[in-house]
Amino acid sequence: MSIKPKLGPFDLTMIVVGLVIGMGIFRTPVNVAKETGSPLLFFMVWVLGGLVTLCGALTYAEIGSRYPVAGGFYKVLSYGFHPAYAFMINWTLVISNAASIAAVCIVGAEYIGPVLLPETLQHEGGRKAIAIGAIVILYIVNMLGIRMSASWQNVLTVFKITLVLLLCLAAFSNHIAPVAEGPVAEVSHSWAYIFGAALVPVFFTYGGYQQTINFGSDVREPARNMPKAIFFGITIILLLYLTVNYAYVKVIGFEQLKNTDALAARMAAVFFGEYGFRITSVLLFLSVLGYANVNLLSNPRMYYAMAEDGVLPSVFKRVNGRTQVQEVALTVFALLIVGMLYFLSNFRNIIQYVMLFDSIGLASAAATIFVLRRKTADLDATGIYKMKLYPLIPLFFITVYLFVTVNIFISDWKQALSGMGWFVAGLPIYLFMKRTVR
Repeated sequence: MSIKPKLGPFDLTMIVVGLVIGMGIFRTPVNVAKETGSPLLFFMVWVLGGLVTLCGALTYAEIGSRYPVAGGFYKVLSYGFHPAYAFMINWTLVISNAASIAAVCIVGAEYIGPVLLPETLQHEGGRKAIAIGAIVILYIVNMLGIRMSASWQNVLTVFKITLVLLLCLAAFSNHIAPVAEGPVAEVSHSWAYIFGAALVPVFFTYGGYQQTINFGSDVREPARNMPKAIFFGITIILLLYLTVNYAYVKVIGFEQLKNTDALAARMAAVFFGEYGFRITSVLLFLSVLGYANVNLLSNPRMYYAMAEDGVLPSVFKRVNGRTQVQEVALTVFALLIVGMLYFLSNFRNIIQYVMLFDSIGLASAAATIFVLRRKTADLDATGIYKMKLYPLIPLFFITVYLFVTVNIFISDWKQALSGMGWFVAGLPIYLFMKRTVR
């Protein structure tokens, strides 16, 4: 059974926002402040990250318009380079995506735990139970059908945007306590090193929009609606991120920001007083559910594309004709997330691990635009989206992401080599699966 288009432009715009706004904006500004050392560099990195993300969004909008297929992130790499390279990129991304979702669910459980659990159960086991429970509930929702999960996503994304807007409003509150700023730390590294190190958490926070091209077969009129949804979604995200970072610095103070963990709770307490923590905890957990839900929607589509290419068993592309759900693929990915909950490292290491594969995968997939422009030139007169300033926009995007990849190797070459080991291991796995499936 093939996939039928059931999503409109608003659905896809909410999916873009849901894919990007996870827990990063409530944690990574602390890491960015530590790496930059000054408010000026802090905001410069966020603005640069936003501009690079917009360039990437425009590039992926054209890729999605030229090549609208299910599991587009795998398919476009296979089409532009080789199925083996596409498999190596995507199998590591599926693992890192599961790790990212598990990490986000744990952080969400840390916030909602004091609201839901008695004090005796507020420990690691209790938080993991909440996280697993959330994944199970979302798994059931997604099994009911893509229309149902998309509707849930719309609601959860509205809650997510509401939370960020409430944090932004704290900057304009009359109840801001004056913050005693300490001395600004001196910059001890070169600007290239600082920007490279700070862009890792920034791109982690901005990332996720690229998975939109996995919904090429789910969207009505993809050549027109996909670019529109990506552009509007990224514009919403850029405005929200820049505003909320301004609010963080104004309310908390830059030097204090470096050592503040519960950013969302601290900001909400300024605006809501004693009820701030509980309100924030609920909204933040709903934000987490939105991030996890949209990934449960997206990642099984990569399994579909791999199964179509014959590198996974055909059962992974089996689609329920009524619900449009890949029941086997969804079940496998949900189990992978639950398994990852038991193998988590600290938040910074997870960011490094995820961004290593994201930076390689994003740069590689963006580079396929040069191939697509040549191979699909016959589509140019059919009304598809074509970015302006080509090829400068994709070249700028690819160059910055490769710069971040090099910086990850410089900052922790042992962990980077370990991660590349997983990437290289994808080749023999691909050859084995190709032969076994045949």
